[in-house]
Amino acid sequence: MQRKGRYVPESTRHPGKMLPAIAAQVIQAYTHPGDLVIDPMCGIGTTLVEAIHQDRDAIGVEYEPDFARLTAANIAHARAQGATGNAEVLCHDARHLDTLLHDRRGRAALVLTSPPYGSYTHGHVRPQDPGCGAKVTKWNHRYSTDKTNLAHRGMKELMEGFARILAGSSMLLRPEGIVAVTVRPIRIKGELLDLPGLVIDTAEQIGLVLTDRLAALLCGLRDGRIITRASFFQMLETRRLRQNGIPACATAHEDLLIFGQGTEALGGHTC
Repeated sequence: MQRKGRYVPESTRHPGKMLPAIAAQVIQAYTHPGDLVIDPMCGIGTTLVEAIHQDRDAIGVEYEPDFARLTAANIAHARAQGATGNAEVLCHDARHLDTLLHDRRGRAALVLTSPPYGSYTHGHVRPQDPGCGAKVTKWNHRYSTDKTNLAHRGMKELMEGFARILAGSSMLLRPEGIVAVTVRPIRIKGELLDLPGLVIDTAEQIGLVLTDRLAALLCGLRDGRIITRASFFQMLETRRLRQNGIPACATAHEDLLIFGQGTEALGGHTC
């Protein structure tokens, strides 16, 4: 619903899109009109679209040509709707930011991105037979079939690649600039993985400093009560674990991790 009319309809094909409301609020809180915003793993261009709608300039890097084309379409759509900022997308491997965007070093106010959650996610699902509760049909659940895509790597190699991306991102920042990463815990074969914690460790290893950790609730409100918006498969996995005596809960938030450079913490921002 956050994308309806604001993004081209084909954008729903991406299986791990950043939430526009999170991107918009981060950009509003940490940048000013005319600032440069960069997303080194931009997907279908959520960061870029929300930036140019707020009169910021933006650059995105996307490994997959199909999604890079969708980003370009979303930029054109935003401009047609009156967005006043300028944006461009480069189809490239973000692990080479240091050479790819060398002419932007020291200019970015904000790097906002999100790591991949593996080669595929839950995507869209529909029960094959609503009455039997058995198999489901899945679509739009794969990031890529390209085995060189970082999303196909194991968690160790994924974090190593993400460290290179964060290191390159740090060089693009101006002195008071920040890196913001939106990421949520995930389950792999039933085991809960603290992916936000891994991202924090990875960022600190390359010299970034965690200055804030915020929670964006993934829920709705109904009659004054919080209603979960957890995915079909997350709810199914949670029920199975509870049936086996494991006190599992469905994730109802996304972590927003804010990193600065050096040892001085950032202050005065509300997101």
